Amino acid sequence: MDSQLYFPEAVFGQDNQHSTQSRVFTSPGKYIQGPGVLGKVGRYLSILKVSQVGILASNRGHRDQVPVMTGGLMAHDITWFNATFGGECSIEEINAHALALSEQNIQLLMVLGGGKCVDAGKCIAHRLGIPVVIIPTLASNDAPCSALSVIYSPVGVAVGVEFFPSNPVMVIVDTEVVVSASERYLVAGMGDAMATWYEAKVCSANPDATNTLGTRPTLAACAMGEICAHTLYADSLDAIASVRAGETAEPLERVVEANTLLSGLGFESGGLAAAHGVAQGLTQLPVVEENYLHGEMVGLGLLAQLALLNDDAEARKATEYCARVGLPVQLQQLSLDRNDPASINLLVDATMTFGPLANLPFTVTGTLMREAILKADALGTRILENLGDTAYRSLHRSS
Repeated sequence: MDSQLYFPEAVFGQDNQHSTQSRVFTSPGKYIQGPGVLGKVGRYLSILKVSQVGILASNRGHRDQVPVMTGGLMAHDITWFNATFGGECSIEEINAHALALSEQNIQLLMVLGGGKCVDAGKCIAHRLGIPVVIIPTLASNDAPCSALSVIYSPVGVAVGVEFFPSNPVMVIVDTEVVVSASERYLVAGMGDAMATWYEAKVCSANPDATNTLGTRPTLAACAMGEICAHTLYADSLDAIASVRAGETAEPLERVVEANTLLSGLGFESGGLAAAHGVAQGLTQLPVVEENYLHGEMVGLGLLAQLALLNDDAEARKATEYCARVGLPVQLQQLSLDRNDPASINLLVDATMTFGPLANLPFTVTGTLMREAILKADALGTRILENLGDTAYRSLHRSS
């Protein structure tokens, strides 16, 4: 079992210190999306020439989605071993599954579930030295396509990142499964995805900025980030209507692709900045970590980034978008109080540990970050006075 950590910067970025920086783009081998594709997984795997696979999923995934796949696996003479995800992408859970699966002689790991299950599965496959196929059941984040995983403590606090030499060999997204999930998950994915363009734009404009591989962002990644944002601004409300109706439709297909493929490729090869830094900081606050989704945190982080950059026009545009789809636009909507110095201090201090803050075109201080968070909160409050918070409240009625 391979537990050696991999750092892409040591491979791709080390020779750039005294020369023009190289550009590296990374992606999954294949991306497959559409209604009903879950039942075709066996056919897709047939090109990988595997006969024994592992399936990592939650109890619910094993009950509801895995049976849809198994007929196709049997039809292509593929046997499988089931593993049940416990809910947290922690080192403890990752290592336990890797040890158990190492005894099953599997040639490939299939991972079916949400963001933390996906991230844990990539870590497990890396330890086993086998390829991974990702089958996200939600369009709530951009984890499926990437060659990295966010690691959490057993109680859900973000503690680090693991990188992998290869992206998933396949990402398979069944939009009939996505549309059956709560609307809140799709909207959270919009928050994660919308940040992609704004963070990539920062990295592209700063000649000293690097992407997650330690290299300069590629034009392709930045273009994907831009079309991702354009798609979300144009199609999000119609996609939400599709989820409410329980129907797949073209706007939903476009938004799912934006949330999953465009955002995944855009953030990894385009680079990160303050939006994900604030999101990381928010996980340090138990009331946020226990009650809100990653994309909801990133969405508010994006508004703080735009405030930090004094980009007032884009800040208003993005805040109005977030308010209309139901993403948080003020601290109160993440159960925080701007007048609680202990919480704000913890948020700022945790955000300041995020390495990609160095991609911004100026030195970010704790004072600047605090001012940006509070400025974004104030703008969000003003916009809610005009637009109302009906969209947000409709997603959080049971919260």
